[in-house]
Amino acid sequence: MPRSRLAEAVREIRAVSVRHDVPVFTLAHAADGNLHPIIVVDPALPGLPDAAWEAAGEIFALALRLGGTLTGEHGVGVLKRQWVADELGPAAHALQRRLKEAFDPRGILNPGKCL
Repeated sequence: MPRSRLAEAVREIRAVSVRHDVPVFTLAHAADGNLHPIIVVDPALPGLPDAAWEAAGEIFALALRLGGTLTGEHGVGVLKRQWVADELGPAAHALQRRLKEAFDPRGILNPGKCL
């Protein structure tokens, strides 16, 4: 995320948190543009509540709208899987999938993850 947009991003993430009544804590190394919004849910629940999914979608859309990315260092696992194509576009997403298949044809490296 451009550092010039960090304050705006933090304000909007807070608004998403309030709107969906889902605690979101934004932390990590924001000085270099990396925000890590953590959506807090009860670990005893069998899955993520709809409000958490909706908040995540809004936060990811916000990151892209402000010129950021969904991930800058950790890759895409389970949570961000449904939004990664929005960021990459169809051609780049297909290329990423082909690269993963080329290097991991049996799907044993980081199984169950997206890219």
